[in-house]
Amino acid sequence: MFFQDFRKQINEQEGTHFPSNSYRQMVLQPAYDEARKHFLDSMVQIHIAHLKMLEEQQLVTSKHARQIGQAIEKLDLEYYKTHDYNPQFEDLFFRIENKLIELGGDISGNLHIGRSRNDMGIAIYRMTLRKKMLLLMQELLNLRSSLIAFAEEHVETIMIGYTHTQQAQPTTFAHYLKAVIDQLTRDYKRMQAAYATINRSSMGAAALTTTSFPISRERMQELLAFDDIIENAWDAVAGADYIAEAASVVQLAALNLGRTSQDFLLWATQEFNAFKLASPYVQVSSIMPQKRNPVSIEHTRSLLSSVVGDASTVLQMVHNTPFGDIVDTEDDMQPYLWRAVDKLVGIYKLFSSLIVTMDVNKENLLKRAQNSFANVTELADSLVRSEEISFRQSHKIVSLCVRELLAQNEESLSGLTWQLANEKCLEVTGKPLQINEIAFYQALQPEHFVNIRTLKGGPAPQTMRDSLIQSENESEVLEKWLNEKTKAILQAENQLETILKEWVSHD
Repeated sequence: MFFQDFRKQINEQEGTHFPSNSYRQMVLQPAYDEARKHFLDSMVQIHIAHLKMLEEQQLVTSKHARQIGQAIEKLDLEYYKTHDYNPQFEDLFFRIENKLIELGGDISGNLHIGRSRNDMGIAIYRMTLRKKMLLLMQELLNLRSSLIAFAEEHVETIMIGYTHTQQAQPTTFAHYLKAVIDQLTRDYKRMQAAYATINRSSMGAAALTTTSFPISRERMQELLAFDDIIENAWDAVAGADYIAEAASVVQLAALNLGRTSQDFLLWATQEFNAFKLASPYVQVSSIMPQKRNPVSIEHTRSLLSSVVGDASTVLQMVHNTPFGDIVDTEDDMQPYLWRAVDKLVGIYKLFSSLIVTMDVNKENLLKRAQNSFANVTELADSLVRSEEISFRQSHKIVSLCVRELLAQNEESLSGLTWQLANEKCLEVTGKPLQINEIAFYQALQPEHFVNIRTLKGGPAPQTMRDSLIQSENESEVLEKWLNEKTKAILQAENQLETILKEWVSHD
């Protein structure tokens, strides 16, 4: 008796007809909200393209195509974008289909000839994601351009480079920034590859096995600005690697920029004093008047972590799912990637702005480099040439000099004299130094260290300028690709609008 009472209580709470209250609140309502926000335009475009293809394939008459097209034109999309979920219909697709039949008569049901919600839904997901990826790539290029311009201002800004978080060798701020630029370029190219996977048409796969109607999958690809067709119908509705690949690329891009933001947060400390953020990017303390908190960089880092988390959720939801049409890879999962992409777009914009408006403390960075032991690598190289000894012997001479200075609590190069090096050279080789004092002390200057590293990839000013010019030239190629893809989608959308107008204007 207890079970029957409990069951009656649940039925009263949940209802006895589809959908139950909890299912509607937990699944259908959120899915509908995301669909009306992201899918309406793509859904209508697919309706127009499919109807045009059916007409061309003579699967619907021109008269019926006009009748259905006029019904499509009468859809009040703003109404569906703003009105709440109606439990009378399972989802947005059925709600729109019901309205089309209401507006155009029963013949509007033929709009679904040769297709399924399966192939149509995957096409909508891909059309939504491709636009988001293009926006992301545009913002990445904007950040990249800002970094190139910023780096050009700092090809002679000497700073210390670090390995294992310890002072390593002198370099320039531009050299560091160019590394970030190159990393962004690789992120962009990975996004290009992901876009190629995304921008493939599922239309014509129908539920799983294509259709017996003689439709044209190629025409649907063309009308919807897809670059290719997913040939195998099972793969078209089951494959989720397009979103997993995008999630992986977005996640890696966030991880990459996160490492840079961590550096910048360290360099913003008063102890490091590498730069000063502009006022719009700092906040004050409620109690400590002197504070200029670099919160814009903090938020950049934390939001990048949330991008990584959302992308990871996508990969986890794909894990161990059947290779078929399954909800795990559909409405529940898609928004996680959209959020990750949208956040990364905003982060790129914020980081670009805070970078180009900061003031770099060139004098402080140079002074730290001049006083640092980081310059002694070049001294070791110079001794190899002047003394005609092995690098291992040279390394030992310089190492002994540094050890002695450290033992004397000397924390700068001021105590590293020609005389001390001569003493250690005699100890190691049994011979006095051959290098003259002018060349010796020059080898300890960070400016000299940087200027003679003219090899490709090095920090020498002219080498860096040439490298940045190459990046600028590459920008034109990257931008051209992006413009072509964006233009192709826009042209397809305009063509679909023209097709619809022709149906509507026909007597």
